[in-house]
Amino acid sequence: MIKNMSQVNEFFQNRRKFGIKPGLERINRLLSIQGNPQHRMKAIHVAGTNGKGSTIHFLKNALIANGYRVGVFTSPSLDGIRGHILDNDQPIDETIFIQLFNQLQQSIFELDNQEMHPSEFEIITVLSFMYFASTVDIALIEAGMGGRDDTTNCFIPILSIITNVDKDHMAYLGDSLEQIAYHKAGIIKQTVPVIVGDLHDESKIVIEKEARLQKAPILELNKDFLYSDFEWEDNLQRFQWKNQHNEVFQVKLQMQGLHQIKNASVALKALTMLLEKGMNINKEKALKAIQATKVPGRFEKISEHPVVIIDGAHNLAGIQAFLETVSAIPNGLEKQLIFAGFKDKDLEAMITSCIPYFESITLTSFDHPRAAKEIELLSLTSESKVDIEPNWEVLLDRITTNQQRKMFFVTGSLHFITMVRKYFLK
Repeated sequence: MIKNMSQVNEFFQNRRKFGIKPGLERINRLLSIQGNPQHRMKAIHVAGTNGKGSTIHFLKNALIANGYRVGVFTSPSLDGIRGHILDNDQPIDETIFIQLFNQLQQSIFELDNQEMHPSEFEIITVLSFMYFASTVDIALIEAGMGGRDDTTNCFIPILSIITNVDKDHMAYLGDSLEQIAYHKAGIIKQTVPVIVGDLHDESKIVIEKEARLQKAPILELNKDFLYSDFEWEDNLQRFQWKNQHNEVFQVKLQMQGLHQIKNASVALKALTMLLEKGMNINKEKALKAIQATKVPGRFEKISEHPVVIIDGAHNLAGIQAFLETVSAIPNGLEKQLIFAGFKDKDLEAMITSCIPYFESITLTSFDHPRAAKEIELLSLTSESKVDIEPNWEVLLDRITTNQQRKMFFVTGSLHFITMVRKYFLK
């Protein structure tokens, strides 16, 4: 019997040896033993290469502002194991988490004895469904990797959302946009409406085909709903949102970058569809909540002196969105980048894309089996403005005593920026 979170953390640390294991057999067995809690959830399923987290936060805050209790399952977590499972804005209560874990533990051992070994991610997903089934009004479930064979793809949602499709996790999902889109499209369920964001033509063909096969109504950005009249106003992004029924909203965002306008547009479409399904949603309350939304780790300023901004751009498409936002910053501070990433990413293209935007770039590494060493990153470029620092904490100690007029950006890996965020928040 587990008695505290230290024991839970130790259990999951040991569980990591089973690695990433696509497929639904193990999680379906666990859920079945627990009485299939996923059938008792009202939930939205969100997949996509980038933008899942921001879209979910816009939705969550709008629903909370309208009096709903909202569950969120998200990955990775910026707040430990419990941070994967949110009840409104709070991680699941520690006592409840331990109770649910102890309830599930025997089922885990049963599968272990059959050499099925549920992964860390599968176990946390089941725990979230067990919790949401009896506590929240609606749950927002973020797909982990892909969609079709992803652990979360084991329930029937009331809406599906695919934010976008770009190249990432290619060792698991395939090398082409069509192959990756096929995996994302796997979350589309029979007759369940699907909302899609900004898609390349290759991806759109695949997703539209799956929607036809599933007889699922499909609502597309720039076709069934769109944004226009974008402008800046007092450090806010402002735009007009309109749908196929000629509903028009004037929207303001604290979140920066065109990609966040696209994410907010998708979230607004989801809210109007929930309204059509009979949920009680006041549009003004929703718009105010969306305007107030800030997402940890998404172009987040975590220090003022010096200015330090972290961003969870962990693939080439994410880096391109990050750089678009960097280039829009209207001040004369010297921009410096700190970069660390996973070996299985397109690191050369990511680093090369960053070079024109910064006066200097420091490559570093962090404690994770998938993390690329700083010397490996340096071998990907011959640019003179790039240097290395093996110890990222030494690097941050150095910049926090720097009183020059500089602006520091940290990106390349969600796991890395989580560590950096904790360093500053201490």
